[in-house]
Amino acid sequence: MNEAVIVDVIRTASGKGKPGGALFGVHPVDLLATVLEALVARTGVDPALVDDVIGGCVGQAGEQSTNVTRQAVLAAGFPEHVPATTVDRQCGSSQQAAAFAAQAIMSGSQDVVIACGVESMSRVPMGASTLGQDISGRKLRARYTEGLVNQGVSAELIAAKWGFSRAQLDDFAAQSHAWAASAERNGLFSGEIVPVPVTNADGILRAHTVDETVRATTTSAGLGGLNPSFFSEDYAERFPQIAWAITPGNSSPLTDGASAALIMSAEKAKALGLRPRARFSAFSVVGDDPLYMLTGPIPATAKVLSRAGLSIGDIDAFEVNEAFAPVPLAWLAETGADPAKLNPRGGAIALGHALGSSGTRLLATLVNQLEATGGRYGLQTMCEGAGMANATVIERI
Repeated sequence: MNEAVIVDVIRTASGKGKPGGALFGVHPVDLLATVLEALVARTGVDPALVDDVIGGCVGQAGEQSTNVTRQAVLAAGFPEHVPATTVDRQCGSSQQAAAFAAQAIMSGSQDVVIACGVESMSRVPMGASTLGQDISGRKLRARYTEGLVNQGVSAELIAAKWGFSRAQLDDFAAQSHAWAASAERNGLFSGEIVPVPVTNADGILRAHTVDETVRATTTSAGLGGLNPSFFSEDYAERFPQIAWAITPGNSSPLTDGASAALIMSAEKAKALGLRPRARFSAFSVVGDDPLYMLTGPIPATAKVLSRAGLSIGDIDAFEVNEAFAPVPLAWLAETGADPAKLNPRGGAIALGHALGSSGTRLLATLVNQLEATGGRYGLQTMCEGAGMANATVIERI
């Protein structure tokens, strides 16, 4: 089996996913094209050598429809013979793209693949692809007769099941902002963020290079004044155990962003004179209870560690997507991982969650964290809609 290595992995700085956000004026095709251009410029790889480009995107509607990855490949000036496809594994879409890319290389069917992702939540609002649609169907409703719920209510159910208080959730969220702000001050993101040209409201062109969603002044006390986001009388009657503690402050914000990773066989990297930064060790993808929906990272972690032949103590850094604060907290409680190794540069509550881009965004941060600390193994995992999760273990080279 061929060894699949990461030659480079980059991302844009986050933009608030609403009109007026830093990246609102950038079409998602152009946003993704920007990181593709930067990836080949940084590595010097000839884009004509790329066998495939696999991109993640959740809101595949409007400006992100009709295979947005192929549009971005052409917009980036890649040769027309370079193909592309867009996958939807919900929040884990670009993490799945990286797994598909690595698996193609490990099997020997391809030599050079780019995994990437994009989401412009300011221009294509969350849920745009399902607006007014019945996405359940008769048979699914027949299986889950009591009805499924949205992700926010699932987060509430997790908080109730594991007994997390509102204060614990807000403390975790404040820590995410503090760690992200510290990483930003110390230049820890400089190696992964590529500039995006944007035009200010006053018409001045500038480079967007700083995560817009990080709030350095965030405190637990300040977050404590926010109202719950997902309360309804119907849900309250159905789930009396819920304390209604999920707020905008302890959830990931709507975000714009793009990211990309250059993945190839170790043999090909050597032939091209490229120095790999990390190798893929193991992958897992699991399904879990669609009512609780966001607990999949727990079994996904157990499965990927088993496949890698490692224990939780062997991992030097963890990136667990902070869709909502109860998700990484429940993961910590069940895995026994060292909290100091979890999202040490902040997570999605601070850095944002540009859905289709988040998988390769986490990968960029994880690779840089391992390099900065001299760690060997890193693990990333992502909760996903309808009760799924991906997990990946990488090894720094």
